[in-house]
This record gives sequence, C-alpha cells and structure tokens, in this order.
Amino acid sequence: MTRAGPVDGLIAKTPGWRGAMLGKLRTIIHAADPEIAEDVKWKRPSNPLGSAVWSHDGQVCVGIILKERVRLAFSAGSSLPDPKKLFNAQLLGKSRAIDVSRNEKLDEPALKAIVKAAVAHNLAKTRPVKTRVRSRSTK
Repeated sequence: MTRAGPVDGLIAKTPGWRGAMLGKLRTIIHAADPEIAEDVKWKRPSNPLGSAVWSHDGQVCVGIILKERVRLAFSAGSSLPDPKKLFNAQLLGKSRAIDVSRNEKLDEPALKAIVKAAVAHNLAKTRPVKTRVRSRSTK
C-alpha cells in the first residue's frame, strides 16, 4: 500500500463536503500514525470509487462515502477504548464506526486516540515467527 495516490483520487472525485471531510479524516489518521499505509479497495458497480483503507500491520480503519455522511469504520472497534463516545454506528459485533454528518465538529484528539489504539491493537497481535526446533530421536 502507498501513502498517497489512490486516496487522493478518491477525495478529488468525491464532490462537496464529503470529499473535504474524508480529506480531514485522512489528515487526522496520518497525524495519529505517520507510518500508516493507505489504499483504495472494494470498487464495485454500487460504489465505483471504492473505499479508503488505512493499515498498519493489519487493517486499522476504512473511510466509506455514503449519501448523507462519511463513515470511518474500525474492524476491531469493540476492542478499542472510546471514552468520548465517538462510535455511533455498527455497534453490534466486533466492528464499530463513526458516522460524520455535514457541519459536524470532530473531536480530533479523541479520534487520534482511537486510531492510535487501533494501531496498538494490530501491533499487539503481531508476534515474531518462532522457529521450530526438531528433536532428533536416537535409535
């Protein structure tokens, strides 16, 4: 994945406030983790532009353009702290999302904290590969 390119195109092709909001979310995400990678995935006829995907040792979050809002979805959201109660969508199961509507003010420090927690969650799952030592039987 690259840090720029496809997501620039997605933002540019998304008209109005939703493209601007996705750009703002992207800035906050990169401020929370400068090493995060990004790409655009899941292009299909119903969503020809696809969705922005940010990852760091696994998927961190997905930016989805909807008709009336922009959704930032975290696949491991139920495992992440949310003391400011930003999660307001997809509240069942493991994932959680933040739906942002037009003119909604973002709590940037709280969002950065969630992104940092998601990256830390991924890094905690990453374990070094163990080399298997075979025992030699003596016969």
